[in-house]
Amino acid sequence: QVHLVESGGGLVQAGDSLRLSCAASGRSFSGLSMGWFRQAPGKEHEFVAAISWSGSTHYADFVKDRFTISKDNAKNTMYLQMNTLKLEETAIYRCAAGVAPAPATMEALYEYWGRGTQVTVSS
Repeated sequence: QVHLVESGGGLVQAGDSLRLSCAASGRSFSGLSMGWFRQAPGKEHEFVAAISWSGSTHYADFVKDRFTISKDNAKNTMYLQMNTLKLEETAIYRCAAGVAPAPATMEALYEYWGRGTQVTVSS
């Protein structure tokens, strides 16, 4: 069992940066692929970024060159550095973990989910 807790959300202005963290407990990161998803008000849950156990990454097109996903295996923590945030990126951001062999974009490939952290981008 893996317990995931997100942190780092908050209220920022458009164009600002924010770094989210996802701390895992219950087992080590070993063998796990990790991902970030978000859900904006009135919109569907969507993939943001993923990182495999080996460190390979994959991003949704709308965040490429602005967001960076990373992890510290020793700390069992994953991060999402978000730069140049946009108004429409206001959402609840959730981290997820699973045993997919590669960076996974599909929700169904993740077994464990955090409760999420709110990111609000204002003008």
